[in-house]
This record gives sequence, C-alpha cells and structure tokens, in this order.
Amino acid sequence: MNSMKICCLQMDIQFGRPRENFLHAEELIRSAMKGSPDVLVLPETLNTGFFPKENLTALSDKEGKEVTARIGGLAKEYHVNIVAGSVSNVKNSKVFNTAMVFDRSGSCIADYDKIHLFSPMGENDFYSHGDHLCRFELDGVRCGIIICYDLRFPELTRTLSIEGIDMMFVVSQWPAARIFHLQNLVTARAIENQMFVACCNSCGKAGDTVFGGRASIVDPLGKVLAFAEENEEIISACCDVRILNDIRNTIPVFRDRRPEIYHI
Repeated sequence: MNSMKICCLQMDIQFGRPRENFLHAEELIRSAMKGSPDVLVLPETLNTGFFPKENLTALSDKEGKEVTARIGGLAKEYHVNIVAGSVSNVKNSKVFNTAMVFDRSGSCIADYDKIHLFSPMGENDFYSHGDHLCRFELDGVRCGIIICYDLRFPELTRTLSIEGIDMMFVVSQWPAARIFHLQNLVTARAIENQMFVACCNSCGKAGDTVFGGRASIVDPLGKVLAFAEENEEIISACCDVRILNDIRNTIPVFRDRRPEIYHI
C-alpha cells in the first residue's frame, strides 16, 4: 500500500458506563466509514473511562470478548482495520489496560497491555503491567502501538522503531492540563523515529479531570496532517508511506546511531 487513510475517533467517554460507551463507539465507527478510511483508531479505556476504582473489575471486559464481538464485528462488517483503542480488561483474574487491533476480516491480529502505568493517578494499584511490545501489519504497513503514558518513555518507541515500524498508533486519555505535552511528544516521536504517528485522545470530563482532545496525525517530518480541537471530533489524513525511504536516506539517523556508547 502506498497511502493509508487513517481516521481518529476523538470520543467523549462516559465514566464507568461501558454499555453506553460501546454503543457510542459503534455510532462513531459507522459515521467515520462514510469517509472510506483504511484504519479507524479509538481512544484509551473506551469502555470504562480512566478509571473507576470502586468497581473496575466488574465494569471491565473479560478476555476482550466484548470488544472483539462489537468492534471486531464492525471491522468485518465494513471490511476495515480498527485499532480498538484500549479497554479495561480482565485476564487471569487481573485487570489490564489492553489495546486490540482488528484486521479487515474482523480477526484480532495484535493485542498490547499497557507497560507504563500512570502512578500519579494510582493506575498501577488497580491495573497490572504489560510485559511485551506490540508490532503488527495492516495492509502491508508495519505498525506499532503504545498507550498514553507510554509516550513519555522514548526508549519504548525507539525499540519499536529499530524493530522496523513505519506507523505508530498512540491511544490515550490525556488531560487538558498537560495537553501541550501530548502535542509535543507526538511530534517528537514522529521526527526522531522518522515514522508516521496517529494519536487518538479522548475528550470530555470524568470527575474533576478534563480530557484534552487534540487528536492528531503527524508525518515523519513533524508536519501535522490532521488535528482535532477539544471536543468530540473525527479527523482523517492520508499517510503516504512512499516518502519514508527518502526521509531516512536524507537524514540517516538509524545508520548513524552509536548503540555501543548508549547506556540505558
């Protein structure tokens, strides 16, 4: 594929209301399909919001069954790839912040449990840490995914880029108070790793926390191809992967790395 049309669904997630959230996600997906995208992207913890502490386990998906049935079912129905944000998800009696990726047949081709849990809000007290990176292909394009706080750890993204990805998806519930950080980190990861980055954030409010929106799709030179404001919105952009070789040959950062000197 020479060009991939990415569509980010910046969703207002209702706190602790998984049924309503899944129904709303389905509505947004059906609406977004009018633009004939290749890939749809949803935000972090789209079922529960981030995150109900009192009854998290009861509200969570179980082994990803509901997100597979609902979102995977729509991937098959519309013959579209869907990066299903992430869901609060119970596996082996533990709760994980799990991203799942569905191909055009509705098959789950990748799953990722958030590695870096946001300790300032106690995420690590309620969720279990993931233990693996996630790489996959959509329509022949090499992709990776990270979740929200992961974005602050450049060694994670660099590891994915060295392993060979051309497109990175970031799914998040990033607060408005630090939205400037999200915008700059997304751009930095795109430039330093010479890849496309599609970030789908949430919007709206949960308790006292206001989520900042500002979903974006950024090319490897740092150019913003699509940008949302702070309210619920669907954005899209065509990502021409043919430009990657020229960029990487012009500024050969991967060839010029000195890993024998780095101590991380």
